[in-house]
Amino acid sequence: MPDKIKNVFVSHHHKDDANVDGLTDMLSGKGYQLRNSSIRVKPENQKRLDQNKISDRTIARLLRMKMRWASQVIVVIGKETHERPWVNWEIKVAHDLGKPIIGVYENGLKEQVEIPDNLEKYATSKVGWRSDSVIDALEGKSQFQNPDGTPSPRTDGGNVVC
Repeated sequence: MPDKIKNVFVSHHHKDDANVDGLTDMLSGKGYQLRNSSIRVKPENQKRLDQNKISDRTIARLLRMKMRWASQVIVVIGKETHERPWVNWEIKVAHDLGKPIIGVYENGLKEQVEIPDNLEKYATSKVGWRSDSVIDALEGKSQFQNPDGTPSPRTDGGNVVC
């Protein structure tokens, strides 16, 4: 039985699905269960998306519903995350909904990468891939780190965790 259960929405580039699983596994080893409401695209649904059979309006409505359920939003930051318009959109919606937004650099990332514009504006924390750092951020201890876990200057941070 986990010590803590957190309802989160994990915003990520779908190429980084393995990192979402890795984040869940890493935290479960520390007694945290992440209940993730984000969309994980199955191959049959990816085909429908590629053929534009699902409207952006439908996707946006579904994502908003799933984010409302979550108490926090985690953004997995990879090398291509800043290029993903849906990730940037999800961050803005999370901010508009008043959700704390935690950026977590993907596993193994050592160098600085570009950060989505809205994450620069609205992050309440940005941390390296370390269970203690992620847990502190989930518990409301705002911190800003480089991918290697060293301290970095604070960004604007649009939400305040009480």
